[in-house]
Amino acid sequence: MGASCHACIRGTNVRAEVQKLQMEAPHIIVGTPGHVFDMLNRRYLSLKYIKMFVLDEADEMLSHGFKDQIYDIFQKLNSNTQVILLSATMPSDVLEVTKKFVRDPIRILVKKEELTLEGIRQFYINVEREEWKLDTLRDLYETLTITQAVIFINTRRKVDWLTEKMHARDFTVSAMHGDMDQKERDVTMREYLSGSSRVLITTDLLARGIDVQQLSLVINYDVHTETFYNTSIEEMPLNVADLI
Repeated sequence: MGASCHACIRGTNVRAEVQKLQMEAPHIIVGTPGHVFDMLNRRYLSLKYIKMFVLDEADEMLSHGFKDQIYDIFQKLNSNTQVILLSATMPSDVLEVTKKFVRDPIRILVKKEELTLEGIRQFYINVEREEWKLDTLRDLYETLTITQAVIFINTRRKVDWLTEKMHARDFTVSAMHGDMDQKERDVTMREYLSGSSRVLITTDLLARGIDVQQLSLVINYDVHTETFYNTSIEEMPLNVADLI
């Protein structure tokens, strides 16, 4: 394509970033809502050159505290700027919010029957009390051979809590969430992708799109609050190690 890109994220030197933007004049800016808005507000990014505004993982972005920041950006855009929202799921409440961000939208939807998980076995474990989850997770470790795994948690604070508990039990795990600065997240991902850390504990938003060839297990430590698909999941059998 010959297109140049620039990552617009916090934790970088602003003066150096502005100089780089002026010298390279990138075609595509990829960034977090807060930092992109800040750069627009300071007029380091020119609105007249923005032809397209793309919001990836729109459902998560609009339901995890970024809604106001995104709306602030949208209000600054020219009326002829094309707005694109991308998402694997789009709950009704999020669809209602998107009316603020798009004009006369065209919706392109994938049929539910096409959203299959071929070759992936899904099971649930009935854990009656929250405080029993940690011991259940430890039992899974003893039962399964884990090449690489991701453990999803609903909150950032709980990511830190579970990571601390796992370290106390001598399990090698890495943690990643939105309260960490970009350098910390980059180091965590390098360790995980290189295999030096086999288990990543994270929030769903940050781990979406991660491509790990040796990933053998995904654990939802917490139950999702949203309804995604009508998928029938069996209770995990005792011989699960023979099935995976």
